[in-house]
Amino acid sequence: MSAASANHGFSVRGELRLEESMARHTSWRVGGNAAVFFTPADQDDLVEFILQLDSSMDILWLGLGSNLLVRDGGFSGAVIDTRKALQMLEVNESGFLCAGAGVAAAKLARFAVANGFQNAEFLAGIPGTVGGALAMNAGAWGGETWRYVRSVETLNRQGEIQIRTAKDFQIGYRSVTGPEKWFLGAEFEFEKAAAGFNGLLEIKSMLAQRAAAQPVQTANAGSVFRNPEGDYAARLIESCDLKGVVHGGAQIAEKHTNFIINNGDACAADIEFLIDFARQQVLKTTGVTLETEVRIVGSKS
Repeated sequence: MSAASANHGFSVRGELRLEESMARHTSWRVGGNAAVFFTPADQDDLVEFILQLDSSMDILWLGLGSNLLVRDGGFSGAVIDTRKALQMLEVNESGFLCAGAGVAAAKLARFAVANGFQNAEFLAGIPGTVGGALAMNAGAWGGETWRYVRSVETLNRQGEIQIRTAKDFQIGYRSVTGPEKWFLGAEFEFEKAAAGFNGLLEIKSMLAQRAAAQPVQTANAGSVFRNPEGDYAARLIESCDLKGVVHGGAQIAEKHTNFIINNGDACAADIEFLIDFARQQVLKTTGVTLETEVRIVGSKS
């Protein structure tokens, strides 16, 4: 059997599967099947796969599966798993830290500390990859990803790779818009650590705060809603007496109401119901329209 035959007609070196359950690949542990699920062997393999796809097929880039709700009807396009091919992590000749899109944000934080940098510690609190952090300007504890981006490497539908800088994008709170949002990696400019700075201790302290305030031991996707200007989504949701509300197998977390957890038998529809319910109740009670931070894709049935 040829390699192309083994990979359902695609000439690739990585692993390609059809009708792959996305519940296996999302932190909520729910979701229907992806029509095509591809784990490229390396960046060249990724580019070759993109060029072979029908131009009408939607593409979903996947990191750690956080900040993502795949509906029960599944995703009819192609999912690209970045965690194998885009794992570059190094300090380059110019002294800047470079990371591939598939690198876990927490791993980047620890690498930065180990190599004498500071200000990257906040990345330890982001439950996703560098690619996801770049796509949404992820942040925690006052730090934001794009504040430290020197340049990014992007890929477009035509397989063209370009180097871009922040001026090519419109960067906002949990928002990034620009010519492309398919990020292959980035070059970061963090400060050199000051004398006596203990970055690992800082990370440990931040993670302890996170564990105390968030339901980190549950199946969740991180914060569901963006914080509205001058306020907090969790405070608004709690003010509507929604703490602990259950629908099916999903629940608005009692520990932090901007989290929705899978109690073990939730489906995507249960989670989406609570997202919509919380938004409606907050609007009705406070007049504030909450915007989702989590990305929702796929069909309901």
